[in-house]
Amino acid sequence: MMRRIFLVACLALAPFGAAWGQPAASNPLGRAFDGNQPIEISADSLEVIQPQQLAIFKGNVDAVQGDLRLRADTLKVHYRQRPAGQPAPAGAAVNPQASIHRIDAVGRVFISSPEETARGDVGVYDVDNRVITLEGEVVLTRGDNVLRGNRATMDLASGRSIMVPTAGERVHGLFVPNKTPPAKKP
Repeated sequence: MMRRIFLVACLALAPFGAAWGQPAASNPLGRAFDGNQPIEISADSLEVIQPQQLAIFKGNVDAVQGDLRLRADTLKVHYRQRPAGQPAPAGAAVNPQASIHRIDAVGRVFISSPEETARGDVGVYDVDNRVITLEGEVVLTRGDNVLRGNRATMDLASGRSIMVPTAGERVHGLFVPNKTPPAKKP
C-alpha cells in the first residue's frame, strides 16, 4: 500500500512557501502570485538529512501553492540556517532559522499555472537569484503556442527567458494567432 505524506509546513521546509513563490513583477509562468500562500506537498516518502540541510521528497511528488503546481518524481529541497538577527520569511512558523536556497526537481518535471505549462526531465530553482532552469526535452506552452528545446532558463525577477536547443538541433516554436471574428459590416 502506497503511503502518502501531506504537508503544508514541516521541519525545515516551513519557509518553502515564502521562498518558492515570492511575488514576481514579471513571471514567465504566468502572472505574479502571492508567495505567502501555504504550500501543500504530497509524496510517497520524505527523508530529511539535517547534517546536509536537505529534504528529499520521493515518488509522485506534487507541490501546490495557490494556482501554481509542480510535479516530479523527486524533489530535493536545500536549505541553510539564516544568520542571527536576519528576519524570518513569511510562513516560517515551524523553523524560522532556515531558508531555502535551491530546489531540484528530477524526473518528469511539470510546472503549471492557469495560463502556462513547462515540462522537462530536470528542473532547478535557484531561489536566491529567482531563476528556474529546465533541461531535457523542454516544452513550454501557453494556449496553443508551443516552444521546444533542450534547455530553458526563466528569470522570475526580470521576466527574461532563454530557450537553447540540443547540439545540432534548433529551437522550435509554434505560434497561433488570436482568432478574432471579422468585424460585421453595417
